[in-house]
Amino acid sequence: MPTLEDPTSLVLASASPRRRDLLSQLGLRFTVAAADLDETPLAGEAADLYVLRLARAKAQAVAARFPDTWVLAADTTVALGTELLGKPGGPDEARQMLTQLSGRTHAVYTGVALAGRAEEATVVHTRVTFRTLSAGEIDWYVSTGEPLDKAGAYAIQGKGGFLVASVEGSPTNVVGLPLGETLALLTRAGVPLPWRSP
Repeated sequence: MPTLEDPTSLVLASASPRRRDLLSQLGLRFTVAAADLDETPLAGEAADLYVLRLARAKAQAVAARFPDTWVLAADTTVALGTELLGKPGGPDEARQMLTQLSGRTHAVYTGVALAGRAEEATVVHTRVTFRTLSAGEIDWYVSTGEPLDKAGAYAIQGKGGFLVASVEGSPTNVVGLPLGETLALLTRAGVPLPWRSP
């Protein structure tokens, strides 16, 4: 367990391999400890408030288990207007989501929160426009299985990249962790970074 004696101790409160890989790109040393929370949106909850609430709750829950560390958490959702599109419950729901997104622009929101030694939080918003998709393209993509554990039923960094016509904003936000904004948050909190002395 990371302790105060390790000045570089950072815990990633997420089981997402995508977030783990993105954070590793910054050269940071960290431990993974996922938070197990109810992620049901509150009635009428806006996308930005939803991801911020969950990111803070995940960070605080894991920080209680890892004292004297920094705990970083994130939560991502896709919003089509006021409708939140989380992870699909199965192939049929994935197909329905992709049909909704076809030819339209949606928003991807990620809340990023730091708890423990410091408290920081931010929300990042990216606009993504899909190509107009044929039923055959949607069926093929769903058959790959990739959409089934992704918010909005697609992975821009994977096979789902072919669905996307354009991105306005942070591309890593769409993957699940906006690196530029996360780096700024860690810097403000005083987390030692690979290119700075602790």
